[in-house]
Amino acid sequence: MEVLRFLAHYGIHLIAPIGIAFFYYRSNFKNALFVLWAGILIDIDHVIADPIFDSMRCSIGFHPLHSYWMIGAYLLLAFVPKTRLIGLALCVHILADTVDCLFL
Repeated sequence: MEVLRFLAHYGIHLIAPIGIAFFYYRSNFKNALFVLWAGILIDIDHVIADPIFDSMRCSIGFHPLHSYWMIGAYLLLAFVPKTRLIGLALCVHILADTVDCLFL
């Protein structure tokens, strides 16, 4: 079960952005993929947690950048054309973490 959890979580973090960039941003694939992968940077909020990493902790609702208010902001960003790609990156990250939480 842990292997499936790992594959689902990191598969969404790493593989889903490839599909999004390929199907929706093909003309600017490399830049779009870089932005989508950069969505993982919101995990910087883990450094203020104690312990920094806990494999049995759900990030959603626990870390500041994973709070429900921030998730709402990420969804809004995804609907604004100028911030859509950044919003998608952050939403993909939240989706990956949500799937991870479902395995707990």
